[in-house]
Amino acid sequence: MTTAVVVGAGPNGLAAAVHLARHGVEVRVLEARDTVGGGARSGELTLPGLIHDHCSATHPFGVGSPFWEEIDLAGHGLVWKWPEIDCAHPLDDGTAGVLHRSIEATAAGMGPDGTRWRRAFGDLAAGFDQLAEEFFRPIIHVPRHPIRLAAFGPRALLPASVLARWFRTERARALFAGASAHMFTRLDRPLTAAMGLMFIAGGHRYGWPVAEGGTGSITRALAAALRAHGGTVTTGVSVAARADIPDADVVLLDLTPAAALKIYGDAMPARVRRSYRRFRHGSSAFKVDFAVEGHIPWTNPDCARAGTVHLGGTFAETADTERQRAQGKMAPRPFVLVGQQYLADPSRSSGNVNPIWAYAHVPFGYTGDATAAVVGQIERFAPGFRDRVIATVSTGTAELAAYNPNYVGGDILGGANDGLQVILRPRLAVNPYATGVPGVYLCSQSTPPGPGIHGLCGYQAAASALRWLRITPARSPDRRR
Repeated sequence: MTTAVVVGAGPNGLAAAVHLARHGVEVRVLEARDTVGGGARSGELTLPGLIHDHCSATHPFGVGSPFWEEIDLAGHGLVWKWPEIDCAHPLDDGTAGVLHRSIEATAAGMGPDGTRWRRAFGDLAAGFDQLAEEFFRPIIHVPRHPIRLAAFGPRALLPASVLARWFRTERARALFAGASAHMFTRLDRPLTAAMGLMFIAGGHRYGWPVAEGGTGSITRALAAALRAHGGTVTTGVSVAARADIPDADVVLLDLTPAAALKIYGDAMPARVRRSYRRFRHGSSAFKVDFAVEGHIPWTNPDCARAGTVHLGGTFAETADTERQRAQGKMAPRPFVLVGQQYLADPSRSSGNVNPIWAYAHVPFGYTGDATAAVVGQIERFAPGFRDRVIATVSTGTAELAAYNPNYVGGDILGGANDGLQVILRPRLAVNPYATGVPGVYLCSQSTPPGPGIHGLCGYQAAASALRWLRITPARSPDRRR
């Protein structure tokens, strides 16, 4: 029987394992931690009874993942929950840019920018499924929807700072800035508009939901799907060398390029070794979890109904703090993301005490304590927040790397999103999942389409492995029409 070993039980490792197992491959997954999940775990971090997401929290790309739908994660217990408002970006004057799933409701709150908002995102939201088929694949491919891609391309290539000029109001520009800042790089660089466009278009297509019971519910459902197809997971097993990997026909690595290099570097072609050595990290975060009595006292009432709140001030301020971060400087007021997952999923709370998830963008490998900066940004838009906090747990870049070795220097995106690396990760190749070692593939978020709990990195890598094994893979999962 054809066999496979997958190293790492994060969402992509499990997705790869499921796709192989459903094609008759005998799959074993090796996980160093005692539980599966990678960056998609949840648990009690502050007080008993409060469920916090360890890293990934909101899933605009996950809910629309064609692979999750194809393998029926809902049938394995995954339930999506939506907040009343998907995202809000407050300003110091008390106003806010507000993202609703409905593009009409969003445009209605944009004042004179309502029509411009529809023009910027209407066609992208309407054609999001077809567009995502192109966006969530390696950059080198034959387009299936060339017209959609041609319409998206000119906007996506722009710096976010250029596209933001299309809007006249600060709340529209700020909302676009917060979505674009998920790129974790300077907003005056080419291609940075792409992330903002996709995040917002995805929000208008599917919303920004959370997983009921915590993000860990996604990987628990994946593990259940794997078991249903005969695959197994072995936890508590560290892989540092090839001798740690059982013999198998194919091996898939849910690891960083550097980790793959340590294991298989001597067998890789020189061109692959060079590419993996040049691969850069830099998308670092400092995470703070709070237990809060009652709700955050936001000045803007829409923020109190939003599952995600972006704290960065105006577009100019957000762009400036991201520039400083990219230059290795810690901004006094960093860009901060706040998750209020309990609004959509009350099961995460305990009585009147609610879990708040937050992280700040910080320089790569930042060694300081950004807790005060995170609290300060929340307090700026929600005076009195400090008085409601009854427990705090901070996780710096070193702790993030210890929690998950793939988070090198606190890089939660699996690699820097700047320069050509944003579209050519981990290297320029027709098959970027292949390591150059026969039968060995990289399937982590360091490969296309990159970060997000969508499983498509694992799916694409597994499809490559099946082609090498000469097992005809199922057709690529089509997006919902």
